[in-house]
Amino acid sequence: MIQTLQKKFIRTAMVAVSVLLFALLGSLNLVNARAAFNRSDRLLEALIKNESEMPPPYDRRGFLNPPPTEDEKRAAVFFTVRVAPDGLALQADVSRISSVTEERAREIAEKIFAEGKHNGRFQMFRYAGVQLPDGCEVYIFLDISSDLRSVGRVLFLSAFAGAAGWFLMLLFVTLLSRKAIRPIAENIEKQKRFVTDAGHEIKTPLAIILANIDAMELYNGENKWSRNIRQQASRLNDLMQNLLLLARADEKGVVADRETVFLAGLVRETMAGFQEPMELKGLRFRAEIGEEVSLAADRESLRQMISILLDNAVKYSASGTEISLALRTGSDPVILRVTNTCEALPACAPEKLFDRFYRAEPSRGRKNGGCGIGLSAARAIAERQGGRIRAGYGDGNTIFFTVEFASGGKRR
Repeated sequence: MIQTLQKKFIRTAMVAVSVLLFALLGSLNLVNARAAFNRSDRLLEALIKNESEMPPPYDRRGFLNPPPTEDEKRAAVFFTVRVAPDGLALQADVSRISSVTEERAREIAEKIFAEGKHNGRFQMFRYAGVQLPDGCEVYIFLDISSDLRSVGRVLFLSAFAGAAGWFLMLLFVTLLSRKAIRPIAENIEKQKRFVTDAGHEIKTPLAIILANIDAMELYNGENKWSRNIRQQASRLNDLMQNLLLLARADEKGVVADRETVFLAGLVRETMAGFQEPMELKGLRFRAEIGEEVSLAADRESLRQMISILLDNAVKYSASGTEISLALRTGSDPVILRVTNTCEALPACAPEKLFDRFYRAEPSRGRKNGGCGIGLSAARAIAERQGGRIRAGYGDGNTIFFTVEFASGGKRR
């Protein structure tokens, strides 16, 4: 329980850190990329004005977008191409760039003109075109490779810094998590000790009560008061046993005793004890048990888990309906499923049924003698034995509980 709580604390803290880092670094990179491309656009606007003596097709000047300096204009790497109205490149000036030839410049300009575009991006160039009074089009292609490299460099460094910061925070949170949950952990440990101590103290009075009821009925005969006392004492005994089981399951460092358990035989043996309660309630029982399979588990814990599932099915089945038990051992994992029909399905998600002391219908739970902890105990047993259990609803008010175990043993 403490380790689970610690893991949840670490997971929650790291989700918050991840969201914060992603938001901060993402915003930083977006602002940097926007600033770099805006700088390129402003420089392109200035070059259009200088080269064509025409106003640029757009104007992004403002407080956050100051015009480029003369030094920036002189350091700009670009080429210009004059294109005739028929799409033929008339003149190309590549004096301000060394990586592009005149032929390549004309080819690029003619391609852009044919596509009918006047501004945009082509490979490593940001371009814009302005129409002259004689009908020709002047295209200016600005090399923005340095801006792209700058954006990529900031992205790489921020990703590296973010990853390093994330792992440092993981180490920091892990070291502090135990201290952070210490008050809760101490409270949980006190509750466990209380449950364990109280359970052991209750054992003796319960045994005495049941023994006295037996003696009283031996001399005076059974009556409704003795039956009621026995019923409530048995219910209290079941509650105590389940509480002790849950307390042991939550104890740190407790390892379940393992032995070779033949599951099919154990299921048949456990089923036999429920024949009479089913007959008294008018319930039909159908069992489909596969071939024998062995599990490495605690035999008594598995028997208790199967008993809880069958007892739950008997308590909450509608009279005259059928309870089915299926044990499928032909594949891995081994699957045990108990299905019964209720008068009405619980008004909650199936997973909620495993919560401790939860009842979808409290009055109905008391009527049937339930204490709301049996399924929690069944889940604790399944997980302690290396399996898992889940619930589900079917058609016709049917409810089923499925237990899965990795066999790891021999079939016969």
